[in-house]
Amino acid sequence: MASTNEMLSCPKVALSNGLKIPIFGLGTSHDGGYSHEAVVYALRECGVRHIDTAKRYDCEEHLAKAVQESGVPRRDVWLTTKLWPGDYGYRTTKQACKASCARLGVEYLDLYLMHWPDCMVPGRSNREMRAETWRALEELYDEGMCRAIGVSNFLIPHLEELKEDCSIVPHVNQVEYHPFQQPEEMLQYCHQQGIVFEGYCPLAKGQALSHPTILKIAEKYERTPSQICIRWSIQNGAVTIPKSTKKERILENCKVFEFSLGEEDMACIRRLNSDTKLIHLSSPLWKG
Repeated sequence: MASTNEMLSCPKVALSNGLKIPIFGLGTSHDGGYSHEAVVYALRECGVRHIDTAKRYDCEEHLAKAVQESGVPRRDVWLTTKLWPGDYGYRTTKQACKASCARLGVEYLDLYLMHWPDCMVPGRSNREMRAETWRALEELYDEGMCRAIGVSNFLIPHLEELKEDCSIVPHVNQVEYHPFQQPEEMLQYCHQQGIVFEGYCPLAKGQALSHPTILKIAEKYERTPSQICIRWSIQNGAVTIPKSTKKERILENCKVFEFSLGEEDMACIRRLNSDTKLIHLSSPLWKG
């Protein structure tokens, strides 16, 4: 059985409303990106207390069973899920949130995110739909159904428009973040605006694990390439949610609070940035 000491002391990042989100979590995804046994193992054996999912991933009901089976109290698990663009709009947003809660078997969400900035509703601008949808999220937040609200894949112009159109600045912006995709301007903007920066795909869908620089640093620290990538992300202050369906990988990924990267090595990884995105804003992702 894995020791839970590191994960139980996992640092947390304060949101602008005072809540604190664990800086490390377990991501899920569609197309084979979910494993019941892996989630139970992460919660029960590794001490993971932050799970990220989405309606799009079609695993909210499975996740409910895994959390229940783990025996970890609901209050101790930070649950994030996301609103699909097909549900954008005032009324449909509220319905979708309640449906996600029902599937997850919870009375509230810790964090609810707009999954994508575009929605392409005939006769409505994306900005108009984002604003209408965000107003519904603000009400869900005020009602306590969502303890925090945020966005995913939003660019700075999207966030600027939301600031003008609505009352609450997003608590979180979740974006792609790994050695080859380092949106430093976005990271600094979020910091200045009091928005917590959260990064997904920290391993660049595995592409970073074979890069010579990552391999060299991993050898130096006697760590795995995935641990180097995750540690780099966390050390930059990003809430980081690597995905895995394998128990041994999850345990490996959890062991990133036992060491720190030196500034020289952090700089080496920073130089790998090539503005390479694996997910694009023009992607048909949301059309599924």
